[in-house]
Amino acid sequence: MAGGQERILRGRIRSVQATKKITRAMELISASRIVKAQARVHAAVPYSNLITDVVRDLAASGGSTASSSLLAGRGTVGRTAYVVIAADRGLCGGYNAGVQRAAEGEIKADVVAGREYTIVAVGRKIEGYFRFRGYDINRSFTGFSDQPSYENAREIGRHVIDLFTSGAVDRVELVYTRFITAGSQEVVLRPLVPLDAATIEGGDGQGQTADGATADFEFEPDPATILDTLLPRYVEARVYAALLNAAASEYAFKQRAMKSATDNAEELIKSLSRIMNRARQDAITTEIMEIVSGAEALGKDVSKDRVSTEESRSRNTAFNVSQAERVSQ
Repeated sequence: MAGGQERILRGRIRSVQATKKITRAMELISASRIVKAQARVHAAVPYSNLITDVVRDLAASGGSTASSSLLAGRGTVGRTAYVVIAADRGLCGGYNAGVQRAAEGEIKADVVAGREYTIVAVGRKIEGYFRFRGYDINRSFTGFSDQPSYENAREIGRHVIDLFTSGAVDRVELVYTRFITAGSQEVVLRPLVPLDAATIEGGDGQGQTADGATADFEFEPDPATILDTLLPRYVEARVYAALLNAAASEYAFKQRAMKSATDNAEELIKSLSRIMNRARQDAITTEIMEIVSGAEALGKDVSKDRVSTEESRSRNTAFNVSQAERVSQ
């Protein structure tokens, strides 16, 4: 029984050791890819900031007076599209669950308020989660969560712009995980279209020189035309930045999850090894006790045989003596 238990424990230890090797390898891979993903996030920041500044200045210079559909907000919001960005795969801790909870909370608030919604799912986990629960999914984009490209962002941006300009939705919101550092990420909800007022405010349409004087710019063509051309690029840049942040956050969560799994595997191996050692010691103790008991039993049998032999000899001697006495008489 003890030997069978020891074999079972050895098999479990080998299985956990194999799992530990996998989780350790995945941890190292995620750690190496975080650096590249973080570099891509930082590389996209200057473009995103610059296009935001240009849009702000153009809008303040008269572009906001244009009949741009992306700037014209709806009086009442009856239907909202949520672009929810998560991962295509699991094994990344609570990364997907955090985005799912945030998006689901906003959707339930809309339902309670009597507003409609639709979901643009980016990532297989998001699509599977909301489709299984019967939520309205307008379209899904999958297969690039860990390595997004600008073409992916352009495809998503064009789709949400079409939804907004066609009147299918009155507002588009981004739900994703913002990458702060390798040890800190947060789920955020950001407006995408129409262009929020906070982005337009602050731009005066005029540059300032070093001495604080304003520089008068002339736009060719007019600011409204430039803004109408630039706004779709602005939406694509916002989506691309969200995709890059989500990819970096996914790697950060995966690294922590795999490190935790590796540590847990080490603890489980230690625990199983202690149990196996106790089982082996019990088996050895049992065998020793069986050997001692057998030796004691064998010693008792030999003593009995000796006593029986001596008794037989005594009886034979007494018989011979009695026979000799009879003969002499």
